Amino acid sequence: MSETTTVTQKGQVTIPVAVRRQLGLKPRDRVVFESTDGTVTIRKAPSRVSAMFGSVQPRSRPEDFRKLREEFEQGVADEVMSETAD
Repeated sequence: MSETTTVTQKGQVTIPVAVRRQLGLKPRDRVVFESTDGTVTIRKAPSRVSAMFGSVQPRSRPEDFRKLREEFEQGVADEVMSETAD
């Protein structure tokens, strides 16, 4: 595929529809330009959320959110009781 577009005075270009479709680009998507030996390629940048997915491992799988909430609430209750006992 070969498409031609014009560079504006601000250095901006419009990515042709056919290229946007091929790359699956939607409004507000980010793109990466890579230059090697005078040839520039463009590709869709990975989303920041997707790039970070899985980087934080839960303490156990699956997380028991009910148990975590109960532990938190018990900790708050214990703290309140110790403050009122003084």
